[in-house]
Amino acid sequence: MANGHGSNLSLAVLIDADNAQPGIVDGLMAEVAKIGVAHVKRIYGDWTTPRLGKWKAVLLDHSIQPMQQFGYTSGKNATDSAMIIDAMDLLYTNRFEGFCIVSSDSDFTRLAARLRESGLSVFGIGEKKTPKAFVSACDRFIYTEVFTAPEEEDVMPVHKPRGGKELRSDTALVRLARAAVEATSDENGWANLSPVGSYMSKTANDFDPRNYGHTKLSSLFETIGLFDLDRRKSGVFVRDARRNEEKAGKQAP
Repeated sequence: MANGHGSNLSLAVLIDADNAQPGIVDGLMAEVAKIGVAHVKRIYGDWTTPRLGKWKAVLLDHSIQPMQQFGYTSGKNATDSAMIIDAMDLLYTNRFEGFCIVSSDSDFTRLAARLRESGLSVFGIGEKKTPKAFVSACDRFIYTEVFTAPEEEDVMPVHKPRGGKELRSDTALVRLARAAVEATSDENGWANLSPVGSYMSKTANDFDPRNYGHTKLSSLFETIGLFDLDRRKSGVFVRDARRNEEKAGKQAP
């Protein structure tokens, strides 16, 4: 199976109803559509309990199949076990190129790693509170906060646009952006923004311009204020602004 990321990947989408909110479903399916085609869409939980009632109202609209799993023992998450077993069954059908695991639970860390060992792409989708181990185990991790508003009014949305000063103070972001431009640039320091974005996503698998309040990578680079942008017919190109400073220094008498 191919391990590349593309819009035609054959996907299995597995949702942990105990660990995800029904309010994400529209944004979730929109994200999945950007990644590939969901041939299997399943959601796991104990559907005899009232707390999953809100999920029932949205499943038919998106053709998501509910999978019943009783909670046999208090304190034990039977839903996770059912998802893992089904994921392995689906893996061995050799029908899929990737899996979307929708949960913020670290219990799926080993599953994500195992699927990747088999050459499949793994996309995690969960909240910002997701443990780093699970995030790192996926090829790419998308935070649900980028496509849903928080329920609490006093919580600052993750997708609130961040200004240049705030972005420049994020040393990890600046270091990542500069490394990506340097790694993909030509001899003049210019890099096409598309491979720059791919480099950033591969280096930091939870990188997404929307985490910083920007829908486009070009907007993020422009707002940071440390890069030159050149919009050409062949695409948007970016260069570390320090290149101009070095050039000016060399030309100074």
